[in-house]
Amino acid sequence: MTSKTNRREFLTGTTLGAAALVSLSSTLAAPNKASAATQEPFASVPTKNIEVNGQTIAYRETGPSDGFPLVMLHHFTGVIDDWDPAIIDGLASTYRVIVFDNVGVGGSTGQVPGTIDQMATDASAFIQALGLNKIHLFGFSMGGFVAQAVAFENPDLIEKLILSGTGTSGLGDHMNGLVPQLQDSFARAAKENKHPKHFLFFTETAESQSAGDGFLGRLNTRTKDDRVPVITEQGMGAHVTAILTWAAVDDARTAQIQHPTFIANGDNDVMIPTKNSFRLHELLPNSELSIYPDSGHGGIFQYNELFVEQALEFLADSAS
Repeated sequence: MTSKTNRREFLTGTTLGAAALVSLSSTLAAPNKASAATQEPFASVPTKNIEVNGQTIAYRETGPSDGFPLVMLHHFTGVIDDWDPAIIDGLASTYRVIVFDNVGVGGSTGQVPGTIDQMATDASAFIQALGLNKIHLFGFSMGGFVAQAVAFENPDLIEKLILSGTGTSGLGDHMNGLVPQLQDSFARAAKENKHPKHFLFFTETAESQSAGDGFLGRLNTRTKDDRVPVITEQGMGAHVTAILTWAAVDDARTAQIQHPTFIANGDNDVMIPTKNSFRLHELLPNSELSIYPDSGHGGIFQYNELFVEQALEFLADSAS
């Protein structure tokens, strides 16, 4: 990894602009097409189960079986059906990609814990139950909090981190507005015949809303009889408690993370404001930052092809 002063910063939104987005994309490493041609699409891979500390954990994996493992941690209320197949399949062109429902979520049993640290402990236990002793770890939104906590708790387990739509601990009062924001988005969605993620993950522009349509369409490619349950009311409440607790603690631990880290977000994230991605980049000594134009919390879904290219290049970078 390059030094702090020489790190790459892919500021494709506020600094480089949309035109530079295209030229940047052309410079990045292309996925391994041979592997992509033989892998099973994420939308059809079967759900597996494994017993971990007395609980049944649901997970799916795709990509080369001998590929370096890349484990994914999802957002607030997210289950394994909420991962964008375009991103999973793109990353699985090279890596053994593993997504799972943590304790109490989706297809997994147990009670959802009310702290990020316990979620991290449970995630580490799942990873080790698979027999993995070194992984890349990808956390989106709340999953980014959990990924940081795994790095605090079990640093030797992680080779590289990807953090998207997330921030450090100590996010402060903004997260106190999480529940009202969700309620407003659900009300707008009902009124405008849209999905709440149109307003939570994407900006108000026609281009971003169209990207939201594409993202939601991709989520529907798996058949309805091959899905896990949505999160329970208990699980949603536990997630809120965990997020608010995380937000109330200062970010001193974050600066201790030494792993090479790729940070990505949209330039107008209304859930975890984009300024928190810059704060992450400031605190993490071995980090790279990419900000996508005219996009929100789900910037990686709107710019899924570019994100996959950047992530693959970052993960393959032998200089890190």
